[in-house]
Amino acid sequence: MSEQVVVYGAPWCPDCRRSKQFLGEMRIPYQWIDIDGDAAATEFVREKNNGKQIIPTITFPDGSFLVEPSNNELAQKLGLTLKAKRSFYDLIIVGGGPAGLTASIYAAREGIDTLVIEKSALGGQAGVTERIDNYPGFEEGIGGAELADKIVKQARRYGVELLPAVDVESLHRHGPYISITTGTGDEYCSHAAIIATGSAYRRLDVPGEDDLIGAGIHFCATCDGPFYKGSKELMVIGGGNSGVEEGLFLSRFTDRITLVEFMPQLAASGLLQENIRSDPKFSIYTNTQVTEFKGNGKLSTVLAKNRETGETLEFHPAAVFVFIGLTPNTDFLKDTLETDKWGFIVTDETLQTSMPGVYAAGDVRHGSTNQLASATGEGVTALIMVRQYLQKLGDLPSKIATR
Repeated sequence: MSEQVVVYGAPWCPDCRRSKQFLGEMRIPYQWIDIDGDAAATEFVREKNNGKQIIPTITFPDGSFLVEPSNNELAQKLGLTLKAKRSFYDLIIVGGGPAGLTASIYAAREGIDTLVIEKSALGGQAGVTERIDNYPGFEEGIGGAELADKIVKQARRYGVELLPAVDVESLHRHGPYISITTGTGDEYCSHAAIIATGSAYRRLDVPGEDDLIGAGIHFCATCDGPFYKGSKELMVIGGGNSGVEEGLFLSRFTDRITLVEFMPQLAASGLLQENIRSDPKFSIYTNTQVTEFKGNGKLSTVLAKNRETGETLEFHPAAVFVFIGLTPNTDFLKDTLETDKWGFIVTDETLQTSMPGVYAAGDVRHGSTNQLASATGEGVTALIMVRQYLQKLGDLPSKIATR
């Protein structure tokens, strides 16, 4: 019996990509077996499915398996709780990344009854970042997953109720209360809310991208980089800090890193640029626009154009990792809060949104710096503002309201 989760699937299968992403976000170790060209794996899948070839087929250490599971089914199998203990809280925090978790820790210390709802894994983007070198207190840096785990454990130590793997579908005000509805069909109410849903990696929106996501096009080096160990070439698109940092991480798995940047100059810090320019594994292409991805089930070719000369460039990396910016996770708001033209939430100087009692913190907020340290700081600030708001309502416990 396998000692870990095993995912049987194929690169062209969208449900396989979704399941892999979910397990990666939850930081669940798993083995990926591509059944294309693997007769034994194909036969195994057929045996499990009464002769049918259905993927993904996912096996677990206890000998059980799931076929084409939804994220909720996977969450239940992994023992994740999908329903909160109660339906009403002083404060609901939507988003379990560093900003939301920090706010929850401070809320617990203030005696504010708090629920945190997170659509994927607790820890946010920090949890899938290979290494964090600019967070105070860790002079040698710290692994992103390790730091995220520390923050989660601290929140649990204070008794914060955490609800991972649960989508929030809507947020509304009903009289004096904030109402939040989840993808599981549950409704939770509170006196106040903090939106700390962060942002997601932006896509290139070029031909071939949608068909090859998870089949050679990726947005998380720590999730998918190890699958390309021993490859001849990997491509990183994006010359900012994130792109260069992830390129340095990926360089351990491949002979060559091709880094492509749309602008004439890299935007990464001077130190990071120095690191890759002195590394013989890196080939840097600035002023270069990726125009198309090609492949039949798996990525085979990347076409690009030199923006200055118009020259067409052709690359054949084993995989591409895209780091070109962020899109805020605000679709669930459905125009209930004011946002800027990109979808980031607009707040006043107290971090309050256009809806009284609802605050925003971290990368989802217009004007944020997209830095881990500032996200945690905004989490603290938002909580302090919530505390003052609850005091005005008279809805803080008496021992807190008199401080």
